[in-house]
Amino acid sequence: MPEYKVLPAGDTGLLVEFGDQVDRRLSNWVLALAARLDELQLDGIVETVPTFRSLMIYYEPLVLSAASLTRHIGALMEGLRGCDEGGRSWQLPVCYDSRVAPDLGDVAARIGLSPAQLIDRHSAVTYHVYMLGFLPGQAYLGDLPSELVLPRRETPRPKIPAGSLAIATGLTSIFPLETPCGWHLIGRSPVPFWQQRPAPCALLAPGDKVVFRPVSLREYEGLAAQAAEGSLKVMPSERWLGAAA
Repeated sequence: MPEYKVLPAGDTGLLVEFGDQVDRRLSNWVLALAARLDELQLDGIVETVPTFRSLMIYYEPLVLSAASLTRHIGALMEGLRGCDEGGRSWQLPVCYDSRVAPDLGDVAARIGLSPAQLIDRHSAVTYHVYMLGFLPGQAYLGDLPSELVLPRRETPRPKIPAGSLAIATGLTSIFPLETPCGWHLIGRSPVPFWQQRPAPCALLAPGDKVVFRPVSLREYEGLAAQAAEGSLKVMPSERWLGAAA
């Protein structure tokens, strides 16, 4: 059984903490507990929200007390197995052309690689979706190869385009909406990661696995045109079976 703490988070939330760092093993515990709670379907649980190292559980206190929920969590922890299984597997197109990747050359120079080598390193990894946050549908993906790990930019940009692929610290992410950003921009994807209609929906979910497939600028523009007209369809390729990242 993993070490954990249950902490109050206001009048309608409990936070289950598994550690204090971004770590694939901790994420697997978080996702395993979320899956067990989903299977249990306790009356009174409103929502579970996985983060890097903890699970936020929102509940209805008139239906389920904090003490009762804490006891259920303790019982679920007995025999809980953290595993890297169950998420979906995605291959998503990304254009690394310098015309949509303004920091690619600078990042490559800083880490002693050519732009082509940087692209090869970044697109060779199978990334793990740790959590969604900051923007609707934005997935925080790890883990970057050690040679690609950089701090954030000293001066954030006031605005970047939707679909921008960026790296910072040990993570990579595609920003689904136009936003300010202090990460390093090394590409862009035409894939919509958030849709508002017919119902709000994020493409990715915690526990999913993602591989980025490099495409040319011409192919990117064609796919972006399809996305703009609503005809671009992106589907997971398979259930993830725990292959090495």
